[in-house]
Amino acid sequence: MTPSSPVELRDAATVMILRDSSEGLQVFMLRRNLNSDFVGGAYVFPGGAVDPGDRDGDLESICQGRTDTEASLRLGIDSGGLAYWVAAIRESFEEAGVLLAYDEAGGIVDLEGSEGVARWADHRTEVDNGRRSLIDVCRSEHLRLAVDGMHYFGHWITPEGAPRRYDTRFFLAAAPPRQTPLHDDHEVIANEWLRPLDGLARVRSGELTMMPPTIASLKAVARFSTAAEALAAATEIKTVPAILPRVVSVDGGMRIVLPGDPGYDGEAAVVEHDGDWMSQVTAASTGFGRGVEAGS
Repeated sequence: MTPSSPVELRDAATVMILRDSSEGLQVFMLRRNLNSDFVGGAYVFPGGAVDPGDRDGDLESICQGRTDTEASLRLGIDSGGLAYWVAAIRESFEEAGVLLAYDEAGGIVDLEGSEGVARWADHRTEVDNGRRSLIDVCRSEHLRLAVDGMHYFGHWITPEGAPRRYDTRFFLAAAPPRQTPLHDDHEVIANEWLRPLDGLARVRSGELTMMPPTIASLKAVARFSTAAEALAAATEIKTVPAILPRVVSVDGGMRIVLPGDPGYDGEAAVVEHDGDWMSQVTAASTGFGRGVEAGS
């Protein structure tokens, strides 16, 4: 029998968009299409694979506040780091209609002005359908992507054996004014602003489905009262460890374990968790979320 080819590990980026509300800190989340061949129906943050178009040779000309050298050093790679920030911004524009970019006057671009609503909607459709790149939109609209306001805080790798595998970098950003997030009704079919602890509680109850990186990210920001506090903490992170879950056999079934869990390094997996994703996720995947539990 010919062994199957290894699944390609694709670079990806996702962004947690935060806002302050009367109910406290909230995170914008999307529900993936139920028919999606990757985590269908799960609640996620805007994000996806880093596309070739995100790796334009002159990204620095349309990005503000971070060079490729600085971005790459932050991610711990040799070069091309700025493309992850660009991909996260592009995905948030495609999936949620949020464009983290500065206009010619230096403020965050206004997508709700009466004269520009249709134009920005057209840009979003064109980018989403691949007929135009976000970089082209920036150049035609004289925008600079607000990479200085996006802070890297998480790094997760899809377990071996999955049909699709991603090497995903997680970012935090504040929700821009004069922009109303809205799902694209294509890849994602619903959207919601959630308090992190409420989202975690709804996962525990079985109402919402989330993957371990999503849960860990919510736990990481749940201790903060405002978006400014979370973003300030993210700027203080010195190193971001890569988290690679593994699939192990337990009592005749399969289970996903995280670094530090019994069975992760090959020993017998005596699992003491209560059987759901929530109990398997620790906040150790980020530098500023330790010790936060749902309901605390």
